[in-house]
Amino acid sequence: MSSNVILTSSDSDKTATLPVLSGSVGPSAIDIGKLHKETGMFTYDPGFMSTASCRSAITYIDGDAGVLLYRGYPIEQLAKHSSFLETSYLLINGELPTTDEFRSFEHDVTHHSMMHESLKTFLHGFHYDAHPMAMLCGTIGSLAAFYHDTLDIEDPAQRKLAAIRLIAKIPTIAAACYRYTIGWPIRYPRNNLEYCTRFLHMMFEVPSEPLDLPEVAAKALDLLFILHADHEQNASTSTVRMVGSTGANPYACVAAGIAALWGPAHGGANEAVLKMLAEIGTPDQVGKAIERAKDKNSGFRLMGFGHRVYKNFDPRATIIREMCHKVLNALGVQDPLLDVAMKLEEAALKDPYFIERKLYPNVDFYSGLIYKALKIPTEMFTVMFAIARTSGWVAHWLEQNTTPDAKIGRPRQIYTGAPSRDYRPISGR
Repeated sequence: MSSNVILTSSDSDKTATLPVLSGSVGPSAIDIGKLHKETGMFTYDPGFMSTASCRSAITYIDGDAGVLLYRGYPIEQLAKHSSFLETSYLLINGELPTTDEFRSFEHDVTHHSMMHESLKTFLHGFHYDAHPMAMLCGTIGSLAAFYHDTLDIEDPAQRKLAAIRLIAKIPTIAAACYRYTIGWPIRYPRNNLEYCTRFLHMMFEVPSEPLDLPEVAAKALDLLFILHADHEQNASTSTVRMVGSTGANPYACVAAGIAALWGPAHGGANEAVLKMLAEIGTPDQVGKAIERAKDKNSGFRLMGFGHRVYKNFDPRATIIREMCHKVLNALGVQDPLLDVAMKLEEAALKDPYFIERKLYPNVDFYSGLIYKALKIPTEMFTVMFAIARTSGWVAHWLEQNTTPDAKIGRPRQIYTGAPSRDYRPISGR
């Protein structure tokens, strides 16, 4: 049922009748598209906390209830029964694949996993100790120069091919960036391996001996990729959509998403968890850290606890917590920082201060621990996030390019600078 909101300007007698739009689930939204035309006013919403920037059928979040749905499917069910590649298919196409559809999709991803040999030379242009995210961002953006003959975003077949290429090649490029920084030869993808196992081989296999990879490693990575595949209109996804609204090619759009993800307030959160654990130092210092976290004047924050969107609990954390403990037990990792993390988790889950404020460990807390247990270096944590989130980014990019009323992004502002004034020659200033 449709309804309207009538808004009257306090500065004039002008009024605007604004339609109220509803989706299939979740809050309704006031359509302010004609607000400026009818009243001469804009809206002001820093961080877009109350503004819907688009219509999307991909991901739904209810932060109060701790709900995360991909195309309507609860994240708990996908984490238990699906795989990352099947989830990627779902995000892109809107439905779970049949056996034949998945076989075809997996074949396409597998056989587009090679990167152009010239990219090796491209990587050598970076300093040997460049951050992997800088290398990943630049290299993904450069793909438009290698596939310039298939950049017609009006062609559905070319759009789908670009999406496949990005999902297929980003693990290969990510592993190459890592190996370049440590001076190892770049490994080619092995097509007889599935997605996550293939990536781990490209990361860690050396020519002199085969890689002994525990089964739990690939399972844990696959689960993390599912949980990080999409998260509605977050900063990096909104960036991909904003750049995409200009008609930019998909590689530029995803490179922009990677740049946004690099921010410590976004994709760098699990890296911040490890830095916090190092600051705490040893398990016997956890009690003091808990007390410091309660003191607003201490300047110390517990990273990886609570979430901006989820007000009760992060459903992804509930899932990954079990896998985190399974990985640590299966690998028998002896690491002081992991001991600190387990002690911190135990203390925070029992402390009334954290319980009352619902400051539970979130997905970033556990994902960082799993990556560390898998011997993935801290500077690669955000790269891992980017590999997973690429499937969501391309799903949003594809959706945006089939939206009839999509417009170029153009936020407005409240101007607070000097009013109109006359130029004075330098001699009179």
